[in-house]
Formats: sequence, structure tokens, C-alpha cells
Amino acid sequence: MSDCIFCKIVDGKIPAQKVYEDEDILAFNDINPARPVHVLLIPKKHITSLATATAGDTPVLGKMLAKANEIASAQGSADGFRVIINTGRVGQQEVPHLHIHIVGGPDPVGPMLKRL
Repeated sequence: MSDCIFCKIVDGKIPAQKVYEDEDILAFNDINPARPVHVLLIPKKHITSLATATAGDTPVLGKMLAKANEIASAQGSADGFRVIINTGRVGQQEVPHLHIHIVGGPDPVGPMLKRL
């Protein structure tokens, strides 16, 4: 997708501080980190969100989840981390390219959700 910021990062048109890359996925540091460890993990293939993922995307989605621990540990969050996938408007997805936030650091990340 030509106007997608994450596709431009995959294509090398926008720089990113990469922490992992292979033929299917790319992980890079978030430019506005919410925690000491805050990495974005994306498929190189444009998938808009989990809501648009298909059965054909299963291998790359599984690969992303399987790599999350390795990436978190390598970035300094060996004692645990949180994986967040925001989906759509209600899920507050800001970039329309599927991405996983890997967040952690030396201290607990806090409550999962705020109570209403």
C-alpha cells in the first residue's frame, strides 16, 4: 500500500531503528515509547488489521507471536512483557497496518485496562 507509513518503513523509504528482521516480519523501536521497552512488530505484507486478516495470514501471525519473547528478551524485558494488538476504531488502532506492540522493561507494566 503506497501511502502506508509501515509499508514505507518496510521498503526503506522511512528510517526506523530496527531490532529484528527476516523475510516476513520487521520489528523496530516505537518513536514515542510508552515503556522502557516498546517495540512494534509488523508483517512485511500489508495486512490492515486483525479484522481483515485471513486464514492465509496464519503463518505470519503465528511467527509474529512466536518471535515476541525473543525480541522482548533481547531488548531488556526478560522477566515478562505485554503484547498488544489494537484493532479498528474501538481498539484505537492508529496505523492501518497490523502491528504488535511489545512493551515491558524492568518494572510491571500496570493494569491491563482502566475500569469504567
